[in-house]
Amino acid sequence: MAKKAVASLQTGSKKLTKVIKMTKKRDSNFYSFTESIIPPDMTNDWFNRK
Repeated sequence: MAKKAVASLQTGSKKLTKVIKMTKKRDSNFYSFTESIIPPDMTNDWFNRK
């Protein structure tokens, strides 16, 4: 389960995107969230990583 880009951030001349991925932990029913700020063209690669 993943949430697509939730915010667009601009710093100077670069456009960046904040991405958040929700993953379920193996041993329990809890979820953890991983977030990162990356260039928009790398979002699909970031979501496809495990």
